[in-house]
Amino acid sequence: MSLTKKRKAAEAKVDKNKVYSLKDASALVKEINCTKFDSSVDLHIRLGVDPKKADQQVRGTVTLPHGTGKTKKVLVLCTPDKEAAAKEAGADYVGLDEFITKIESGWVDVDVIVATPSVMPKIGKLGKVLGPRNLMPNPKTGTVTNDVAAAVNEVKGGKIAFKVDKTGIVHASIGRVSFTAEKIAENSTELINAINKLKPSSAKGIYLKGVSMASSMSPGIALDVKTLAN
Repeated sequence: MSLTKKRKAAEAKVDKNKVYSLKDASALVKEINCTKFDSSVDLHIRLGVDPKKADQQVRGTVTLPHGTGKTKKVLVLCTPDKEAAAKEAGADYVGLDEFITKIESGWVDVDVIVATPSVMPKIGKLGKVLGPRNLMPNPKTGTVTNDVAAAVNEVKGGKIAFKVDKTGIVHASIGRVSFTAEKIAENSTELINAINKLKPSSAKGIYLKGVSMASSMSPGIALDVKTLAN
């Protein structure tokens, strides 16, 4: 596939044989952005774990100090007594049976789904639709809770969920190219620190094996893992 002039210029600015400090990478990712829109800035973190083993499936949540720069659409599935609190907290959609029917028909126009424990038996059948999209409510990510207002506030305030994929990599959005380099670095640090704290006791050898930063349609920037491991 041929590269555009902008992409070629961006590629030329990234030294493929160099690992960058987080500070330098956060500034460079803004400089090499190839898009006309406010691109997402993502971290791709390769871990020294075996995702096939249940005790090495790294997953969790973290609240980014500066948010992701994206307004997330939140659906709250709950009983009527919880609906007012969810709406007041800023949930975009609130209900139960009507949304279960919509999801069964293929509707998934949301970024996060929060549910109360009492309705989970009804939601279980949606696993085939929600599971592959990482939308299934889960107590480990704080999206199955009776305090739906707090859960909505956290998501709207910059809380993200992450988990290692089957190849041992965590992919997560940590901001936009319109953020200052300082905000990109601070959000990155928060995510990496959260992942470091979740190192499985059964994982042997190097845990943080590789980290790269990239914006949409731009080349990846390799980070100096040694400075991030602790």
